[in-house]
Order: sequence, then C-alpha cells, then structure tokens
Amino acid sequence: MLVSGALFLVFVVVGFLVQVPYVAISPGPTYDTLGRDAAGNAVIQVNGKQAYPTTGELRMTTVSLNDGINLFTALGLWASGRYALAPREEYYKPGETNEQVKQENIQQLQDSQSNAQVAALRHLGYPVDVVAKTIVSGSPADHVLAPGDKLVTVNGKQVKEAADVAAALTTTKPGQSVAISFQADGQPIRTVPITLAQRSDRTQGFMGLTASDRAVAPFNVGISLQDVGGPSAGLMFTLAIIDRLTPPGKAEADLAGGRHIAGTGEISETGVVGPIGGISFKVVGAREAGATDFLVPEHNCAEAVSAKPDGLNLIKVSTLDDALTQLENLKAGRPTTHC
Repeated sequence: MLVSGALFLVFVVVGFLVQVPYVAISPGPTYDTLGRDAAGNAVIQVNGKQAYPTTGELRMTTVSLNDGINLFTALGLWASGRYALAPREEYYKPGETNEQVKQENIQQLQDSQSNAQVAALRHLGYPVDVVAKTIVSGSPADHVLAPGDKLVTVNGKQVKEAADVAAALTTTKPGQSVAISFQADGQPIRTVPITLAQRSDRTQGFMGLTASDRAVAPFNVGISLQDVGGPSAGLMFTLAIIDRLTPPGKAEADLAGGRHIAGTGEISETGVVGPIGGISFKVVGAREAGATDFLVPEHNCAEAVSAKPDGLNLIKVSTLDDALTQLENLKAGRPTTHC
C-alpha cells in the first residue's frame, strides 16, 4: 500500500507540474468586420471619403490555442469534446517562444490587412502601383532602390502586379545585367542597370528585393482589431471594405443584406482566396455566434463538411469575385455553390 500510495502521489505531482508536448485547440471568438472592436471603434475605418451604412454581419472567425498545459489539463480538455490535442511542433518551431509566435501572428495579420485593402480597392477600380517592399542588405538592389520606390519595368517587362517582378527574372542568369525602371517619391522615372547576383536557392539571377502592391486612392482605409493574429481574416476584411465603400443602389452595396454571414480565408493582393487552418473549429464558432452562412476556401471544403454544424450553409469560394457572386446570390434567393 505504501508503494502504491507513493506511485500515485508521484503520478499526481507529474500530472500537475509536467507540461505535455501538445496544444489544445478550440473554437475562438468571432468578430463582425462591419461592426466595432472591443474599444468601440469601427473595424473598417474610412478617412477622407464617405462610408456607407450596411445591414447584417460579415464575421471573421478564429481558433483558440492553449499552450503550456499539463497532463491532467490536456486529458480534461480532450474529454470535454470541445477541444482537440495536436503536437506542439505543428504550431511552434523548435525553441520558439510564445512571444515570438505572437509577433509572427501579428505580422501575418498586418500583411493580411494590407492585402485586403489592395484587393478591395483594386476591385473597386482604383489604380495599383507595385513598390519595393524590402531590400536585402548587400544585394544588387541595395543602394540603388529604396523601400517605397515604384517599380515600372524589370528586364524590359512591364510591372503591373508584384508577381511580375519575379516573373521578369525567371530566365536570367547570375552575372547578367538587367535594366530596371523605377520612380522614387516625387522624382522622375529612372532606368538603371543592375548586375544580378547568385544564390544557392535558385538558378536565376538574384536582385535582392521583394515587391508588393499598393493601392492609390485619395483617401485612407484602416482596420482596427485587437488581440487577433494570423492571416485568415483577409477575405472577410476585403468584403467589409468593399461593403463600406459601395454606395446604395450599386450591385455590391450591402453585401450581407441583413444576413449573419461568417467566413475565413487568406487573400492575395489580386483577390485569390487561399486555404487556412482550423476550419473545423471555425465553422462551430461561427454557428454558435449565430451565422447561417459560411464562406469556405475551396481547398478547405472537405474538412469543413466533416465538421459542419446543423443550420450552417457552407459556400465554396476560390476568389474574391466568387465570394461577391455568392453573396449576391444569397441576397437574391438564388442557389449558392456548396462545399
């Protein structure tokens, strides 16, 4: 009995004090991108242009991740049926701290918001410039271009979107000289030769810059949302911006049309909707928040269907145009494209 009691005591101590290499995942909070944040500020903020009233909701969805759990907590969460356990290395790199993950998620959210602004304004017909985003120190582009410079042509090819920069270099070789035309703020367009370098991760020449799209509009659009990270809100941010900037009477005005719509999906600057993680938890969280329709990235459809709660209509989308068409179908009472 003494031995058994000692072993039981050791088990209890270990169960409470030793963390397991797992994280617990559950449905997270949802946020209406047409509404207000916790501080009472409009999530979509438009300065310098009229923003129009909307009805209904366009909810972004999240997943909650619990790290640093002990054995008993992990077992209790798993037994509740609301949580799933996953190996910690699927969400954290070796040696990565919670603070580092938080900063990565914040950066992903900021990139997602930037992509949403560009995708929305591009769809609404505003011009889009391609600019140098970052310059690699010591690269051929260093001391020639600066972040924010507008890119006009690369290697004789017109630059209309960020992907055109890499495409223009696909057939080049290290040591080759290519011409690049660019415009610094308020300056005339310049054309200079750049001798491409070599890198072990590619066969083509290396210039040393990353490009991004920047919408050109006579007003500012901001997104206010706290304590959220990751890239998966991009689609819902984009739809909300379009909704707030479209006047009544236009085809894409009042996108939700009084309905409670949720969704998820990364968005590219050109409006491509990418897959995300945690869809099985997001559809549950959306339904609990009152959503009746859910926009699902095409590549997440199978998993979403396997976890679909009763009363939730799953709508498959692969681009921003898809999503807008499906929302118009909902308002008009027409069938939508189901997962």
